[in-house]
Formats: sequence, structure tokens, C-alpha cells
Amino acid sequence: MSSVIMHSVVSVDGFIADEKDAVGPLHDWYFSGDTPITGDGSGNRFRVSRASAGYVRSMWESIGVIVMGRHLFDLVNGWEGRPPAGDHVVVVSHRPKPEGWHPEASYHFVGDVPAAIAKARELAGDRVVAVNAGDVGGQALAAGLVDAVAMDVVPVVFGSGKRYFGGVDGQHLLADPDVVVQGERVLHLKFDVRR
Repeated sequence: MSSVIMHSVVSVDGFIADEKDAVGPLHDWYFSGDTPITGDGSGNRFRVSRASAGYVRSMWESIGVIVMGRHLFDLVNGWEGRPPAGDHVVVVSHRPKPEGWHPEASYHFVGDVPAAIAKARELAGDRVVAVNAGDVGGQALAAGLVDAVAMDVVPVVFGSGKRYFGGVDGQHLLADPDVVVQGERVLHLKFDVRR
């Protein structure tokens, strides 16, 4: 069965965007390196440092399905039907896919987080389900549906904004990090969720 990893880029003070949904310098490291994430020479616009490349490639190649909220879907227009990783996207939303929006894209709109994770696991097979951090990721963590938390920590302080764990209440224990990779302008961390 697939594992579920909550993942996102985050400021050192725990924010994935500011109050206006701007990510500021959080994603600069994705484009400032000398190593393409895909090694196939396809002109991939993502270029990271050599130190980050192996980790990011491995993470992205392991993903079968991305789970995202409707808010993020609307902000990025669902990446125009071409997610950065994985073969499928499950969108948590009470509204259907926009009429006529990329009919060829494998995007599934599901009404709540538990149903979205179940659909994503079905689609992922043995591959990873990557849940975007924020409100949907926090709800999945609170429901006990997340196996690991992966954070790409960028040395910037936002002070306020959209929280990595959304509005999650209560305490959730993580194990010691089993992945620690220092890139340029980013620190990659991955923690298993303690049960």
C-alpha cells in the first residue's frame, strides 16, 4: 500500500505563503541551481543545486498522486493539467472540476480529506501519495492519515501567513528526521509520524 507524505516548501517560521498567497523567495532555490531535476535533458525549468538534486529527483519520482485543496488548485490553475510530479491529482473540493478544464488531465475532485486520501491511495498503487501542506495537509495529519512529513525549509522569516500545518489543533509527534539534506538556500527534512 502507498505511503502518504505531507510535503511543501516552508519558511523557518512555519509558513508556506504570506496572507495574500504569495510565496516570495520560498521557491527561488527551485530555479537557481545548476542541476535539472529531471536528468533527461528535456528542458525542465526546475534547476536546483547538486546537493538538492538527488533528494528532489527521488522524491518526485516516487510520487504517484498529489492531493491538494481547491484553493491551491485555483491559485495555480491546477498546473494547467500537468502536475510537477505524479500521474494523478486529487483535489479536495465541494465544487466539481471547472467545466471544460483540461478534460485529458487525470484530476479527481473529492468532497473531503479522508475520501481524497482513499482515492489517492487507490490511484497511487505502490507509489507515494503527496499531500500538499496547509489546511488539507493539516486535516490529513489530524485524521491520522499521514505517514511522514517532508519539509523543504528556506531561510526566510515571513512573520505571518499560511501555516504549514494549516489550522491543525493538538499535538502530533514526529520521529527524529530520517532525511536531512543541506542544499543551497534550502534544508530538506523528512520525519516519520509517530503513532
